[in-house]
Amino acid sequence: MKQPENRIKIKDLDAEMLEKAANMLKAIAHPMRVAILSLLEDGKSLSVTEIHQMLDIEQSTTSHHLGILKDKGVLSSRREGKNTFYFLKYESLRNIIDCVSKCASK
Repeated sequence: MKQPENRIKIKDLDAEMLEKAANMLKAIAHPMRVAILSLLEDGKSLSVTEIHQMLDIEQSTTSHHLGILKDKGVLSSRREGKNTFYFLKYESLRNIIDCVSKCASK
């Protein structure tokens, strides 16, 4: 299969971009954060309450992990009334989630 022409290669990234990529991967590299990201696949957008209930963890713990993922550029959020909904900032992050899921199941 031919790769898209606009695909960025690691060798083409400058030091700042590499640092950003490493920080994103570090943020993802936690079991609870991987679980959060798996809930947000396929364009889903969930509130803190929905995530903490689905994962059966404290709301404050959920907020802590969401804050890290948002701070490192993995997630974005939007406010709707009293609720904040979180979603993947880049759809291409699904590739990382898929890769981790496949590798972990072997």
